[in-house]
Amino acid sequence: MSPTEPNAVLRGGTSPYLPEVQRIRRVSDTDGTLKLLLGNRYEHFEPTGESELHQGVPLQVFRWIGSTQPAE
Repeated sequence: MSPTEPNAVLRGGTSPYLPEVQRIRRVSDTDGTLKLLLGNRYEHFEPTGESELHQGVPLQVFRWIGSTQPAE
């Protein structure tokens, strides 16, 4: 697999800044919590043991677990 090919899909959350097309992405650490800055907050996703097929490629599912505000 190429280091730029998607390997994860993000599920859940309420952020209007994360359209469906951006939920398919490359994650460097598939064992740790993913923290994305979206708008004015961080959205947190944790890996699951689930996978979904996307264009014939299995992607690891990350589930939304909450959000936090950046420190000022």
